[in-house]
Amino acid sequence: MNASSSSQADVPRRAVLGIALGVGLAASSYGLVRLTSSDGSPSPAADDGTETAIRPLDAAELTFKRDPAARCTLVLDRDSKQVATLTDGARTVTMTGPARVLAEVASTGASVHSTTRVHLAPRAWSPEQESAPWVKPWLTRTYRDRRPDVLDIAMQYIQGAPERRDAKGVRYAGDAAFGPYGGPGEARLEASDFYDFLGVPWTFIDGVTKQPEARRLGAVDCSGYLRLVLGYRLGYPLLSGNTAGPGLPRRAYAMAGLGPGRLLIPDTGRQPTDLSRLLPGDLVFFITDDVPGIDHSGIYLGLDSDGKHRFISSRGNPNGPTMGDVSGRSVLDGASMFTRGFRAARRI
Repeated sequence: MNASSSSQADVPRRAVLGIALGVGLAASSYGLVRLTSSDGSPSPAADDGTETAIRPLDAAELTFKRDPAARCTLVLDRDSKQVATLTDGARTVTMTGPARVLAEVASTGASVHSTTRVHLAPRAWSPEQESAPWVKPWLTRTYRDRRPDVLDIAMQYIQGAPERRDAKGVRYAGDAAFGPYGGPGEARLEASDFYDFLGVPWTFIDGVTKQPEARRLGAVDCSGYLRLVLGYRLGYPLLSGNTAGPGLPRRAYAMAGLGPGRLLIPDTGRQPTDLSRLLPGDLVFFITDDVPGIDHSGIYLGLDSDGKHRFISSRGNPNGPTMGDVSGRSVLDGASMFTRGFRAARRI
């Protein structure tokens, strides 16, 4: 398989998943609550996405407003309500959408109630693109698009998430592990990338081909999880190593320091206190041990029901992707181990 493929795995683990999309609820034996007509198919970049009955945007009614301090362009509808945020240098776009709840009920009592959806634009934003022919058609089409966004896809790998396979039988979504044990009594190993989860070889945009390890099937470490969600599932370019380039590097430290997009919070060696610029979908980075340097990464989800900035990441305990609070609260503020270790944020 190669980097241009658009096809998009079951290892038991942790908590029960709950996702509510819209205002109703539907339950199932694995705890998944999901009200959406999208099937989570592995081709989210296609133009035939499911649409729901919300008031569509008219391209002619859209206006743009600059926020020079944030280096963002705000998109306003005919009522001057903000419907999207475009960030200079980044492809990540946040849009308003139907209310949904992201929750992992067996591992945290907190949930994220959100009306923000996170999409990838076809190219990085710059303010001079306001009049570019692709912009308004893409905004109006994507505003109605109800296929899984970044946050939906991120939740497709926590405990109890249903298995999904493509036409070739490749398991591209479902309950994921962090990695195999290093040995009796040892911790789980890092170094499981997205192609290990899938069990398929992968040729990257820099020409390097990587082979999966059988013992890592169904597993992704913290940065591999980000590459699975953003790269394999949503088509963001991926690099094979940890150098700067036109794609997302392999390791968390390289993503933070050398990755594409916009560095929102630089690593100063201290815990950041101003989180006001964060938007759902931003990548967040941490130090989790005594060795200097960033060693953990996640995806910011938004403010939770306790008023905390909550993220999701793949980690050794509880063995895979989680937004829960087992072995450390998944929040950027408070007294959590991850809060103390939070160092940087990037919007790609």
